[in-house]
Amino acid sequence: MEDRRTAWLLGLAGLLPFLLTLWLAGWGPVAWQETAVRAFLYYSAVILSFLGGTHWGAALQNPQPGHNHRLLIAMAPSLIAWPALLFSPLWGLVVLGVGFMFVWGYDLSRNGRFGWPSWYWQLRTLLTVIVVLAHVVLLTRLW
Repeated sequence: MEDRRTAWLLGLAGLLPFLLTLWLAGWGPVAWQETAVRAFLYYSAVILSFLGGTHWGAALQNPQPGHNHRLLIAMAPSLIAWPALLFSPLWGLVVLGVGFMFVWGYDLSRNGRFGWPSWYWQLRTLLTVIVVLAHVVLLTRLW
């Protein structure tokens, strides 16, 4: 129960950099807006890569015969996130947002669910919805 509470608190706290940089990028002082967009993108790439790392850890912690593909899929988020930082901010936001949806889709698959506590899916869904919506809001501000 304590792990669950801690995971929820840390997961929700992890939204703060998204929300702060989103606010600064759209409604903060003009001098900070470009930096805030970059900060949002960089944080997004870090968190997307982190999600891949969780699957890497889960695959090693709960090995299943014939499930080596989970290790390969675990690499995809960082291979999506890194190039997204090389694109324009607009396209970087699109690529990162799609990356979060890709990982969430895999998370909900039978193989992606293996090894996680049942409450984890509520947390992942809530966090993903908020993160993707933050990407959409920032996209509309930049468009």
